[in-house]
Amino acid sequence: MKQTARLKLIQKNLSEICVTHTVGRVTGVQGGMISVTGLDSDARIGDRTEITRRDGTSLKGEVVQLTPTGAILLPDASIDGIAIADRVVLGRNIGIAPDVSWVGRIVDPDGNPLDGERLMPGLVSRPLQASPPAAATRRPLGPRLDTGHVVFDTMLPIVRGQRIGLFAGSGVGKSSLMGQLAKVMSADIVIIAMIGERGREVRHFIDEVLGPEGRARAIVVAATSDQAALIRRRCAWTAMAIAEHFRDQGLSVLLLADSITRFAEAHREVAVAAGEAPVLRGFPPSTSHLIMSLCERAGPGAAGQGDITAVFSVLVAGSDMDEPVADILRGVLDGHVVLDRSIAERGRFPAVDVLRSVSRSLPQAATKEENQTIGEIRKHLSVYAQNQMMITAGLYSQGTDPAIDAAMQIWSPLDEAMGSVHNQDCRHSFDQIKLVLRRAGRTNSGRPSQTSARA
Repeated sequence: MKQTARLKLIQKNLSEICVTHTVGRVTGVQGGMISVTGLDSDARIGDRTEITRRDGTSLKGEVVQLTPTGAILLPDASIDGIAIADRVVLGRNIGIAPDVSWVGRIVDPDGNPLDGERLMPGLVSRPLQASPPAAATRRPLGPRLDTGHVVFDTMLPIVRGQRIGLFAGSGVGKSSLMGQLAKVMSADIVIIAMIGERGREVRHFIDEVLGPEGRARAIVVAATSDQAALIRRRCAWTAMAIAEHFRDQGLSVLLLADSITRFAEAHREVAVAAGEAPVLRGFPPSTSHLIMSLCERAGPGAAGQGDITAVFSVLVAGSDMDEPVADILRGVLDGHVVLDRSIAERGRFPAVDVLRSVSRSLPQAATKEENQTIGEIRKHLSVYAQNQMMITAGLYSQGTDPAIDAAMQIWSPLDEAMGSVHNQDCRHSFDQIKLVLRRAGRTNSGRPSQTSARA
């Protein structure tokens, strides 16, 4: 069986050998862009190129502009050493050929191994930018998934094929939460895109946060922050193409992309260099379509296919939910989860702000009784939030308003429950929440204590 697969792979590689190449020459270098002549009759936007310097070293690039006088390339690395008349060989837009043997491995956006071990490509090459399944043929969202976190299993359920955004500033537990979801959340395979992450953080995430348990069913695609914008942008497309490969095999795929903000920033560098004006608070107009087209590729597949449940993280500086990337994502996703720094600072993780978060899988993802429980909890949290300043300042007198009294009584145990983790199913999480409500109801039949009220 292995020999047959190897033979097919050899045949595939032989069939892809090109005996002729279109060759051009460098005619100018300006602002990090390289002008080339001799490729204009064959070059297409997105085609890959290889530039050979006079010292024999090579540099890869991508065609980003076509002009009457030639092509404009954006390089993948530093342009130091490039000279006029250097040789440029035109390639084609490279796809990716995933394989099940990649599970447990770390690859770069071109499908090359980053863990020092040999990696065999699959037999079928996929384009990095593919169209999503036709809207009329896509299946509806599937059943609720166990996540191991009470807050997601109750208030913010995630279902198969759902696409949610994880909105957070730096240092509030975003990466830790994504690592926990990768280890615990129900899925056949996990694809993780680490876009523009620091090199040290990549290793820390894989070894400490993800761990052997999470890595055993995951493929990690990484492009570090020091790499060129083209590579960082390609990281998200590669991860999505790998997820589509396994979705088409009928598998349930969990895609974790960290982060879409750095994906958009990488695209901004490429688009502005290609001549697009940065008009959307520093982002070019094509950013909206770029993000929407990536997100739309996730979700339920057509009949006979699996699904891609996607979690896209967004870096929001100063909790600004109206900045362009966050605003675009909120309009295209099936829910958004907001991590709040003030919650993290008092030691509750995950630091999910339930009132600012929404899961669009509700009310269908829960029973009638569960939806009633969710509504009751949201009412208590909302009442407490509206009166929190008055309560903490000691300006509220108990017994004045029954709704505020109930919210004060339930807030502390409910907040603790929202940070709970478990290894059981969603029903266990609802049992925890119902127990909190019952206890609060019994206690509230009398007058709550001063200590519990000030909590």
